[in-house]
Amino acid sequence: MFRGKKLVCFDLDGTLIDSVGIWNQVDAALIQELSHVQVGLSQIQQQRDQQLKAFKHSLDPYLEYCGYLRELYGFNLSKEEVKSRRYHISQHFLDHVIELKPHAETLISALKQQGLHIALTTTTSLSNIQRYQENNQNINRKLSFEHDFSMIWTRENVENIKPHPEVYLNALKHFKLSAQDCVIIEDSLVGVEAANQAGIDVIAIYDQYSAHEIDLIKAKADYYVEDFAALLRLVS
Repeated sequence: MFRGKKLVCFDLDGTLIDSVGIWNQVDAALIQELSHVQVGLSQIQQQRDQQLKAFKHSLDPYLEYCGYLRELYGFNLSKEEVKSRRYHISQHFLDHVIELKPHAETLISALKQQGLHIALTTTTSLSNIQRYQENNQNINRKLSFEHDFSMIWTRENVENIKPHPEVYLNALKHFKLSAQDCVIIEDSLVGVEAANQAGIDVIAIYDQYSAHEIDLIKAKADYYVEDFAALLRLVS
């Protein structure tokens, strides 16, 4: 799956870092604080996935998602204030709770040793990545975003979030490569669909928070692995 490739693009949330469940906890805390309603984490994730997909053409899909939560749960705040509060709640999780997936840093090192370009292609915000690098010792003692990636594309670099292929097409353009030169590693259905639309081979890696879509993910991915240890065995 890496033979003949020149560029490997990694998604971040749910792929390199174990963060999807954290955002479920953040949203649960937000809903509890602003409406005193307790909502199950799986329900929260499904709502967020659906709304971000529905708002994918908006200038700020996460702002619109916060507006959706405001209407659904009757928050007495503007959607801008909800988004600000959500970000404030997330800081503890971003700084102290989120960790790299096992063997992620080892795989990146092995691919770099083979001369491959490594790109981070995510629609999370640059400010989150900066927080991980500056404050989260679970991550920054193992991985340097500045030194371990040849390129980082974030939410600020694209107009359209996944499943739109923009972030991956931008990566190809940046490195002046064709789709055949690249392989993408993703965990979610929207990420796999973005790779499909870009015409790039995609390796789907298991994440428990995408398990409800696992059959579709496997059907649309070119390859499927359970974890980074499996990919390491293939590289070595």
